Formats: sequence, C-alpha cells, structure tokens
Amino acid sequence: MASSKMISRKMIKLLSPTPSSLRCHKLSFMDHINFPLHSPYAFFYPKIPQNYSNKISQILENSLSKVLSFYYPLAGKINNNYTYVDCNDTGAEYLNVRIDCPMSQILNHPYNDVVDVVFPQDLPWSSSSLTRTPLVVQLSHFDCGGVAVSACTSHTIFDGYCLSKFINDWASTARNMDFKPSPQFNASTFFPLPSETNLSSTLPATRPSQRHVSRLYSFSSSNLTRLKDIVTEESHVKNPTRVEVASALVHKCGVTMSMESSGMFKPTLMSHAMNLRPPIPLNTMGNATCIILTTAMTEDEVKLPNFVAKLQKDKQQVRDKLKDMKEDRMPLYTLELGKNAMNIIEKDTHDVYLCSGMTNTGLHKIDFGWGEPVRVTLATHPNKNNFIFMDEQSGDGLNVLITLTKDDMLKFQSNKELLEFASPVVESTK
Repeated sequence: MASSKMISRKMIKLLSPTPSSLRCHKLSFMDHINFPLHSPYAFFYPKIPQNYSNKISQILENSLSKVLSFYYPLAGKINNNYTYVDCNDTGAEYLNVRIDCPMSQILNHPYNDVVDVVFPQDLPWSSSSLTRTPLVVQLSHFDCGGVAVSACTSHTIFDGYCLSKFINDWASTARNMDFKPSPQFNASTFFPLPSETNLSSTLPATRPSQRHVSRLYSFSSSNLTRLKDIVTEESHVKNPTRVEVASALVHKCGVTMSMESSGMFKPTLMSHAMNLRPPIPLNTMGNATCIILTTAMTEDEVKLPNFVAKLQKDKQQVRDKLKDMKEDRMPLYTLELGKNAMNIIEKDTHDVYLCSGMTNTGLHKIDFGWGEPVRVTLATHPNKNNFIFMDEQSGDGLNVLITLTKDDMLKFQSNKELLEFASPVVESTK
C-alpha cells in the first residue's frame, strides 16, 4: 500500500478581502439539513509538460487565492449550529504531499480504495465541518512525476453541482488569471431557515464511519446505446437517459447479489439525487437538491425496462409536485422524502441503494494548464450500496463508482450481465 509524506502545509488566503457586508453568510434550510461531511474529489495528471513541472504548486496556490475571493465562504468558519458561515478570511488548507509510488500503481489497482492516499488523512466523508476549513486541497506528487489534485469541500456549504462549478472556475482562473467567476451565495433567499426554535429537530446527525470497498466501472457510449435499445424495445419508455439505464443495470446486479447471499428476493429502494437548478438560478451556490425514491416490490419490477419506466414515473411525479411549489416549501418536501427513506431503512424491509450523479459538469476535463486528467474519482464512500455516476473521460460514456461490503463486491464483480455492458476501470499511464 502506498504511503505519503507531508512536504508542506499552509493556509491560502484570499487575494481580495471579503467586504464586511458579506462577512455573515446565512446558510439555507437545505444547507442546514445536510450531513456535515467533506465531499472528496481527485484529479490525476500523469504527464506534466516540462515547462510546468516546477510551477504547478505556485499556479494552484495563486489561482486558488484569487478564486477564493469569489467563493469566500469556503475560506470561513461554519458556526456550531449550522446556521451561518463567519466569512473571516481564515483561508483554505493547502497540503503538499509526496507519494512513494508511481501513479500507475494507483490507477491500475483493481480497487478504487487505494486513491484515498491522495486525500488528507481521515478527512473525506468525515463530519469535520466545524474543526477543519470548509475547503482542504492536497497536491500529491508521485515518483513518476505525475500529480493528483484533490479537493474536499464541506457539504454544509456546497452540493455536488457547486463543487463542480468551483473546480471549473478554479481551473479557468489557473489558465487565465483575468477570469472572473460569478457565483451567487444567496440560497437562503430561496430556502430560508425556519425560526430558531424549530431548528433542533432538523440538526444533521453524524453519519457513522464505516469501511467498505469500491470499484470504478465504465459504460462505453455504445454499450449505453445498447442498454437504451433494450429498454425502449421492451417497454413504452421514451428517451431514457444514460444514468437511468446504467443505474437500472447496477440496481439489477445488486438484487442478484443480494439473492445469492440470502436465497430470496427482498424489495428494494433506490434513491436518486435531483438538481433543483432550474427552477433555482444556475449560479446559486449552496445545497439545492431533492431526492427521488423508486421501489421494486417484485422481481418483475427489477427488469430493466420496468425499473426505468418506474424511475421515470417517479421523477415526473416529483417534478410535477415541485412545479407549482413555493421555493420555501421545497426543503420541507425534501426533508419529508428523506424521512420516508430513513423509516424504510430503519425497518429493514428493503435493500437500499443510493445514487448520485456528477454528469454533464465538465469535471472529466478539468485543465489547470497542463492538460486534462486521465482519471477523476472520489475517496471510498462510508455507505454500502452507493453508486456515484460521472462522465467517462471521452465525455460520451459513464463511469460509476460502486461501494459495497467486501463480501458483496466479490459477488457483484463477477456478474455476467454487468460485465456484458461495463468494464472495470484500470489504465496504464506509461
């Protein structure tokens, strides 16, 4: 297993101080009810042009300093009851680390878990929002000369969409210091916190820390087309998305895995995260997502055409509900859906699968000036049965990071239907 050695640790200050009028950033109700975790993304660059090799850290530091002036809550401190961020310009943690192996040893490993070495120790997915800065960056240098850039951002301040906007704006600033991002930290105007007296019942709980295993699988564009054809030919489903057909397949493989273990079918619940932008403006920073819950009560409902049809129906029902809903009611509706899911989980009547997506965000081609990454991934998730979808490096296919228990992964990874449409991601960087 690769080990790391700290070279340096510093705080990156804002290039321009935050005006006193913006010192108190009010968190929204959506922010408040979210788990206070650090979401961890990493970008791997195996070949650095010679003219950049000695300047990488300075480029990242300078551009981060400037972009933080626009994303100033990331350089502040979240208060104890998750109601506001004191935008005191503390800065963001920035770590320089040496990894004692070539990058290929990480990227060619069958399990994604080995990428955890490029993140600050014990920070990914942890509830450290009050003890660490909302943004922690690590630049990891490999023996081969390649580098990985990782960013852990507080989920209290950012959802996945905001994280992708921030990373894209940071990379744009690194390539052109005259670039000016335009984020708007006004989510609390759409999702205001209820009265102080009602907050205690909605405070986020600490998620238990568990260790599972994760693997990254790739769906090529042609295999996604095949899956779409299967779904549309055998049902009345129209225009299924990449994520709909891919999530239906991994869900079906999960059911097969579960039946191999127990010898019987157990109903399932799958949760999908849905971005609320629009109707919320696209540059609104904060948490603005809703969950969609899809159940399969019989084996017949697990079949790809049937499950995609049910997923599309559930999506449309949520859209219809939100269409005429006042914005300040959306967090309560989301909270209600979350509580429904938690009730099902506590009763243990269903196998639960959690899906989220970072597709169509441009993260697969983040370029700080020395080219696009060969791999974008996350640290191992603490929850089992977790599926995170991302754009594959060509932009047409999909990668999915699958987290399961170790025993379940051994069954899952040998599923013939999975391997017919998806391939484990390993790649040479030579």
